[in-house]
Amino acid sequence: MDNRLLEMLVCPLCKGPLALLRTGTTRELTCHADKLAFPIRDGIPVMLESEARAYDPDAQPQTTTPTQAP
Repeated sequence: MDNRLLEMLVCPLCKGPLALLRTGTTRELTCHADKLAFPIRDGIPVMLESEARAYDPDAQPQTTTPTQAP
């Protein structure tokens, strides 16, 4: 996924910054505030609340990359 695109994307619910989560071959965009992970399918982020899964950033140590400076 292009870093320039990641810098432009925000959470569709709270408009806050997203982080790229990499777990094995799976990549997702995560919102720390809403505790949601949005899937990336075929290089395209699916930014729909109905497609997001619950995500607890404190429960699992995983590789995340912030997409925007706070």
